[in-house]
Amino acid sequence: QVLLVESGGGLVQAGGSLRLSCAASGRTFSSYAMGWFRQAPGMEREFVVAISRSGGRTPYADSVKGRFTISRDNAKNTVYLQMNSLKSEDTAVYYCAAGNFISARRSDYDDWGQGTQVTVSS
Repeated sequence: QVLLVESGGGLVQAGGSLRLSCAASGRTFSSYAMGWFRQAPGMEREFVVAISRSGGRTPYADSVKGRFTISRDNAKNTVYLQMNSLKSEDTAVYYCAAGNFISARRSDYDDWGQGTQVTVSS
């Protein structure tokens, strides 16, 4: 089990940028693959991007490729999501998650943060 806390969400105009952070507790952060998911009102929680333990693999959902960038700093127990060229369709609660291996499936992640709201105005 790892405690995850997201931050950095807010209101931004379309075309703008936000940087989300996910701070993790625990002694073994570097052993976890990390993912970002998002959930808009009335929608299923969907995969955004994931990152492997060392950061070498970063699969992105097609909807965010070229606009979002995931990174991690294992020394700081933190994973980041840089979001550029934001669209109204990106409006959602964004969640980070930790799992034993990199995956795009919700069920493969064991621990989840509380979420941070991202609202993109048009």
